[in-house]
Amino acid sequence: MRWTPGGTSRNIEDRRGSSGGGFAGGGFPVGPGMGLGGIVVLVLALLFGGNVFDGGDEGTDPNAPTATRGGEVAIDESPEERERVQFVSFVLDDAQNFWTQALPQAGAPYRDAKLVLFRRRVNSACGSAEAAMGPFYCPIDEKVYIDLGFYDELQRRFGAPGDFAQAYVLAHEIGHHVQNVLGEAGRVREMQERRPDQANELSVRLELQADCLAGVWGRNAQQRQRLDPGDLEEGLAAAAAVGDDRIQSQATGQVRPESFTHGSSEQRTRWFMRGFQSGDPRSCNTFEGAV
Repeated sequence: MRWTPGGTSRNIEDRRGSSGGGFAGGGFPVGPGMGLGGIVVLVLALLFGGNVFDGGDEGTDPNAPTATRGGEVAIDESPEERERVQFVSFVLDDAQNFWTQALPQAGAPYRDAKLVLFRRRVNSACGSAEAAMGPFYCPIDEKVYIDLGFYDELQRRFGAPGDFAQAYVLAHEIGHHVQNVLGEAGRVREMQERRPDQANELSVRLELQADCLAGVWGRNAQQRQRLDPGDLEEGLAAAAAVGDDRIQSQATGQVRPESFTHGSSEQRTRWFMRGFQSGDPRSCNTFEGAV
């Protein structure tokens, strides 16, 4: 991906100034507790160890700074991690600048989400999350949370390398914010409460819509000549890597479609590609017909 290092976005909230580190796999928490991640998050916890959400903290505050220097938190980071912070800053600003222009056409003014960088564990308005949760969006505080170590796992464990694979992950979470701004997420939560027997299916549709919205942004980035040859393939590989079927098979050797909460690898790549080909958020209606 063609990007320009330029420091840290004003929408980044850096909480890495704490001990620990680790891996964080997608989700859309809807309040204190696990949220819509469901079975996928449980599988990730089995794969990588640790709890996903719990009700509170014990011991050291995972978000407390370890030291200060000139009034700022002193963060121990490698040059590679520093570059990664600049990269997610670029993608965050690029995606949100796009939605600021595009969303009013869908009938709603866009408001920026914050991106929280953390290590090991974090407190959010949706609860306290272990790094095993992966990147997730909390609709209550309108923040995306990510442990940057996830990107190493995305490459090594899931076999999805490349900077546009990383960009897809963040664009998917911003897609959840777009859903929240549009009121789509709230409608889905209400439907899940009325029809708990359809909770998983509705969760899949919500996740696939976020994949499609990520593809819409990807198309815009391509039109602005931000993509390199092979970037689209990197994004598709990342979408396939986090399909429910692939994650379940890796964790347990079995695939249970009735427990899917994010969609299969085929569904995730297909909806990402639909958004990428159309470049139109209106093409991302996953709530009508089959997915």
